[in-house]
Amino acid sequence: MTTTTAKSLFAQVTSPASRSLPGRALAKVFVRDLVLPALVGIYDHERAAPQRVRVNLELQVLDRVGPKRDAIDDVVSYEDAVNSVKAVIGAGHVNLLETLAEDIADSLLSDPRIRTATVRLEKLDAFAECGAVGIEIVRTQA
Repeated sequence: MTTTTAKSLFAQVTSPASRSLPGRALAKVFVRDLVLPALVGIYDHERAAPQRVRVNLELQVLDRVGPKRDAIDDVVSYEDAVNSVKAVIGAGHVNLLETLAEDIADSLLSDPRIRTATVRLEKLDAFAECGAVGIEIVRTQA
């Protein structure tokens, strides 16, 4: 095998496209019951002050490639997921919880190792008569 052929083969195996090969092991990363203040809603009082929103995430991620090392760079970090959610929510007011969920999913799926993102958002104080109202979406890598 020539050096050029070996380099070409290595480039194919390590390319982002090869990371989505069928049969590749998946892991599940999750965040449960993250409660953050959010400016979300169509009513004046929802625009004027933040309300509590509970966030639950379930991410299907490509498992580590190559030798198993005990390094944070080898995995999709739940800390990164939490920080991504905080950044999206902190970006400002949105009218619909559905829009906020889509924005969070888009942000998470920008990491090519995340294959599927389930995002569940709940307004905790929307109605006194119930514990929460909300939306859950599932999005996958294009």
